[in-house]
Order: sequence, then structure tokens, then C-alpha cells
Amino acid sequence: MAIDALEAKLRPPADELAPYPSKLITLASGEQMVVREARLADAGALLGTVYPLLGVPKDYYDIVAARMYSEILGWFRYRVANEFVIVGAIDGVIAGIVTSRHVKAGLGMSLHTLTIKRGLRVGAQLFAAKMEHHIDYLGENEVHIVAESPIGFKRWMIEYELEDRSAMYPDLRHELGGVPTFTLTRKLWEAVKPVKCTGVRPVPAELLKTADKLIMPDEYVQLPGWKRGA
Repeated sequence: MAIDALEAKLRPPADELAPYPSKLITLASGEQMVVREARLADAGALLGTVYPLLGVPKDYYDIVAARMYSEILGWFRYRVANEFVIVGAIDGVIAGIVTSRHVKAGLGMSLHTLTIKRGLRVGAQLFAAKMEHHIDYLGENEVHIVAESPIGFKRWMIEYELEDRSAMYPDLRHELGGVPTFTLTRKLWEAVKPVKCTGVRPVPAELLKTADKLIMPDEYVQLPGWKRGA
């Protein structure tokens, strides 16, 4: 698509990032979730999935949804440098979304994780997928991470035993602000990867095809008050 000179100036410099190879995860329910890197053409379905959660205070969905909505929109509008989005879909229906950013050689910046289908550790699986992308495919050595909810703090900081560098580097701040910056190193990743990062590759063609066109969920389980079309 041709862009004018002013639009070109508004877009941040972009590195050529390695693609994330799709994988298939069998959830505890027996359902199969295709995990793949999102494409710009998916932005409408992604934004439509996140938007209804802006008014849900339960488990801090409101702030996570608000920030993720802006991140996806910024990615779609070419306003964020080196951002990527990974989505998990069950029969094409969006089950969870994660956003993240490559900062520079060796360093990544984890943004947000949003679970739509709760109770099956979809968010945990997708968080692991984006760490896999950062370290195994983009070749980074460290990923900076913060949490905005108690669940996030337990899932990432505690379960991964992330490094709290606030004492050694008091001026180190994640670009999202929030709690002191925690860091996943390559060494930590290698230690937790066998347990945290699951899934098989390649994804059978017929299953991969089910996630080609993403579908917005009709309802949000365990998030009272929100049903699409209500």
C-alpha cells in the first residue's frame, strides 16, 4: 500500500522480525487450541473481542483490556515499534490474546496477556508462547515484565521465579510503569520451558485452517454482565 511522506514520518522504524511458527495445544478440557501469530487482517476481530471487556472490573480486566486495545490499535496503525500479537483460537473462536514488543537486539518488552476462555490456563499457555517467541525465535536474552493484577503477579513473577532487579537497578522501569520491573532471562527460561511451554508443531493443515479467520466470542465465561449482543 502506497503511503504519503507525512505518514512515513509518523511510522516508527521497524526491524525484520522472525515469524512465530504456529503450534497446537491440547487443553485440559480436551479442546485443541491453535496458537499463531496474528496478522494485520485480524485486527478487527481482535479489537472487537477486547472492547466489551473495557467495563469489566473483575480481576482488573478493565485496565488490561484498555491497554491491550490501544496496543493492538497501535500495531494496526503502525504506531508501535516492533510489536507482535499472538492469539489462541479454538475452532476459530478467540480464546486468548497476548501482546509484546521487541526492543533491541537481546531485549524484549512483555506487554499484556488477556484470557477470554477462563479455567483452562489459556493465558498461561499464551504467555509462555510469547516468551518462546522472544527468546527462542527472536533470539533475545532478557524480557522485561510487569503485572497489573494479583493473578498476573502469581502466574508470572512467582511461578516463573522472575528476577526482581529493583534493588540493583532502582531506575529500571518497564515502559508500562507499574510494579518494579521483573526480568525473564534466557537461563530462567531454559529452566521453566519444559513445564511451561507446551504444544506440538507442525499444526495439521485442517486444524490450522480453522484459525485462519478469527471469530469473536459470543460470551465471556466467568465475566458476569457481558454477552455479545445483550
